[in-house]
Amino acid sequence: MTHLETKFVVITAVRDEEEHLRSTVECMLRQTVPPAEWIIVNDGSSDNTPQIIDEYAKNVKWIRAVHRSNRGFRKPGGGVVEAFNDGYRVLQSTDWEFIAKFDGDLSFESDYFEQCFLKFRDDQTLGLGGGTICYVSAKAIRIEEAPPFHVRGATKIYRKACWESIGGLWAAPGWDTMDEIKANSQGWRTKSFNDLFLVHHRPTGTADGVWQALVKYGRANYICGYDPVFMLAKCLRRITMRPRVMGAIVLMYGYISGYLKRIPQVDDPDAIAFLRRQQWNRLTGRRSIWDGNIHEKHPLRSSQTP
Repeated sequence: MTHLETKFVVITAVRDEEEHLRSTVECMLRQTVPPAEWIIVNDGSSDNTPQIIDEYAKNVKWIRAVHRSNRGFRKPGGGVVEAFNDGYRVLQSTDWEFIAKFDGDLSFESDYFEQCFLKFRDDQTLGLGGGTICYVSAKAIRIEEAPPFHVRGATKIYRKACWESIGGLWAAPGWDTMDEIKANSQGWRTKSFNDLFLVHHRPTGTADGVWQALVKYGRANYICGYDPVFMLAKCLRRITMRPRVMGAIVLMYGYISGYLKRIPQVDDPDAIAFLRRQQWNRLTGRRSIWDGNIHEKHPLRSSQTP
């Protein structure tokens, strides 16, 4: 397989994204390796987002529109996955090699996807990858830091065999961590490409506000099955970041509230057990996925060629 033969599909869920959507579509139209199919899901927008999607879908044969009704509120985590799944259900392509979950407020170079697929070609154990997110302001360019195994939810590319092995996305906060944990627990590598950049025009978490975002992150950590000791250590480390003490308290509140409200956790005990082993490895100074991908033997991957 050469990179020019790569067949991939993209699903983008957008809500009130008229300010940036055109820029994202124009970047996609300039790709040296275009998608076979791009489903753009309007998740109940109240601005001109639906009209922008329909305009491009009318003129570009591989762009298709899906319109969802307005639920009347934002649904962190679960909402974007529900919208993604609506797009996934109407895909017409079946012989794709990669599927991308991609935000509608990104700008990226014309060879972005081509360069990503070259990395997948060079590493057949790479199941999930994506570029590095950055933000541009009048003052500076800021790179969004992430653990080596983590690919930001705004730009995830899944190899088909990996996608099928993890069983799709969990429709709840924490989905963009649990997909990686499941993949790693099954022997796949997951990685952000630190030499490929995308500009994210709306910084992560700004749609909900700082405090609500911290509650959401803490809740997502609970849903993913974070070990309580590891979560405490994470909150103590959070004190060094702004907002300092209150930020750590709000993050822990989000985590504990999951227990108090008896919110369901991810229905994969093996993945949670893998995550907690890796967290204890990190706490005790042993090698873990935070140092780069590390895998335990898994029967699925031991007999499978991706």
